[in-house]
Amino acid sequence: MPSINAHLEEIESVAAGRPSTREPLVVNSWLRCLNDYRLDPGRRGNAYIVPGSELREHQQQAEELIRISRSALDHLYEQVAGHNYVLLLSDARGVSVAHYRNPKLDPALREAGLYLGADWSEDRSGTCAVGAALVSRQPITVHQDDHFDSAHIGLTCSAAPVFDTRGELVAVVDISQLRSAVPRSSQQLARHLVIATARRVELANLMSQAEGHWLLRLSRSPDFIDSDPEAAIAVDGDGTIRGMTHAAFTALSRRIGLTGHSSAALVGQPIGTLFDLDADTLDQYLRGQSVRDRILYANGQPRLFASAEPPATRPPRTIRAAVPEPRPDLPDSLARLAGADETMTRLARRAARFAQRDLPVLIRGETGTGKEVMARAVHAARPDPGPFVAVNCAAIPEHLIESELFGYAPNAFTGAAKGGKRGLIEAANGGTLFLDEIGDMPLALQSRLLRVLAERCVTPVGALESRPVAIHLISATHAPLARRVATGEFREDLYYRLAAASLKLPPLRERTDFDTLTEAILAEIGAEHGECYRLTAAARRRLAVHNWPGNVRELRNALAVAAALCDPPSIEIGDLPDEIVNAAGPHGLEAQLADCGGNVSELARRLGVDRTTVHRRLKRLRTR
Repeated sequence: MPSINAHLEEIESVAAGRPSTREPLVVNSWLRCLNDYRLDPGRRGNAYIVPGSELREHQQQAEELIRISRSALDHLYEQVAGHNYVLLLSDARGVSVAHYRNPKLDPALREAGLYLGADWSEDRSGTCAVGAALVSRQPITVHQDDHFDSAHIGLTCSAAPVFDTRGELVAVVDISQLRSAVPRSSQQLARHLVIATARRVELANLMSQAEGHWLLRLSRSPDFIDSDPEAAIAVDGDGTIRGMTHAAFTALSRRIGLTGHSSAALVGQPIGTLFDLDADTLDQYLRGQSVRDRILYANGQPRLFASAEPPATRPPRTIRAAVPEPRPDLPDSLARLAGADETMTRLARRAARFAQRDLPVLIRGETGTGKEVMARAVHAARPDPGPFVAVNCAAIPEHLIESELFGYAPNAFTGAAKGGKRGLIEAANGGTLFLDEIGDMPLALQSRLLRVLAERCVTPVGALESRPVAIHLISATHAPLARRVATGEFREDLYYRLAAASLKLPPLRERTDFDTLTEAILAEIGAEHGECYRLTAAARRRLAVHNWPGNVRELRNALAVAAALCDPPSIEIGDLPDEIVNAAGPHGLEAQLADCGGNVSELARRLGVDRTTVHRRLKRLRTR
């Protein structure tokens, strides 16, 4: 941990006006703490958690925000939970109104203020990620001794502000750790993730308010513009701007020079003041058009890629959950996974037997077939599951993977935490360690892992003594491990220890329960968003002929995109991702026309445009 005396001396140096190497946002926050709030950096302040009645008031006022944010926050926490991050959603006053965390860490989190109801406003807590984001209105990482108050210098926090459709700051998304690696650069990914999550919350908020309006999605790149755009604008039928995400205003300011404006000032203005566009030409940017036909121009110059979604009148929301058929011969977790496919059912029965033994299990299968899902199902089927610790061997840099897996002793190397660090293998003690993409594990670590399996003990880096561990190892790979053994890239003795209890997941194209699986995924998506989705016959046929190189993951993502774009309850063929719509031929529009039996009026109805627009597009396609 950084020296408190050195920390205080640096703050005094900044107060005296001397240059600092710290991020300007941090320096500016320090100066506000000294000059505006009159805070004393030498006085350790305890974390402040508001009383229960006050917390309920904050949560009631933020109720809609919490509901709208839930899906994006769930997704973020799934990405960071394995690294002991805590996720906070704070309101515009700095009070956390929602949090995601490992309950086992509650005492330490509450003491540190990384807890529900914690007040992280800058004038109370000093320089911190939530408070600084609220004041600066910018994303920020406040790492260890970036904090003003010495009580917080062990923490690392990354936060991004969330704005409403008129540019008012309404919340902050924050992820924090009690302890982290010393380099500030270790939090670059965390900062990227909170920025992306704040953008998704803003888009979800705009979509919730844009019913009856066009939604114009914007991006600097055509990739993922329909499923994960950078920004969006709501436009009514007269072509008037009714709201936008903060990212939209930022992009517009950068791309077409909106200096001196605010997003609130743009609400009520014609869309033509920003782009060479009006209400009558919005339909030219509907999905199904080629990318080169979906470029927005301003003053005759190409500026951004766009995708338009027509107004939707939504029916009353109903929730439909998938209820699997009872499978008394299988544990619940594996019964849900088996579905109605005979191969998957046999595989689930095999997995259920493995779950009752302490055998290492190797799960093989193509990318996206659900290897981690299977690993979690096997873990849940064990008599006493314990913790589940997942590690992606391909995602951790080679120079860090040893200390991440095995931990390290105090002062084991330069930059090591003073008290040492428990490794992920030890964290899985009494439970399951899941090593994904084990084929990418460096050879030197393979021998150490083999010793752990043989001796049931782990030796942290720099330690002299081993520690006993009881883990159930599940590993997974999409690579041909036997071939890597032959080329010397994977240890033969480790391979035979891992591969005896093997489960091979079939690719989606070989499964016989495609329709059942599709309906189950749609039901899950519908339950999450309070909707009821149904595929039209044309959309179902198009899904059935796709080759699904990304397997179940690709199917799930495709249905999530279609659900976001459709007018519930019906998912039309035009709501599916472009790569699926266009897979059957070079011209997706003509393929859709064929699905409508050549009826132009029916195709126009499905796309939400008039007949002349369809004829114009078909003419353009046929003359290329």
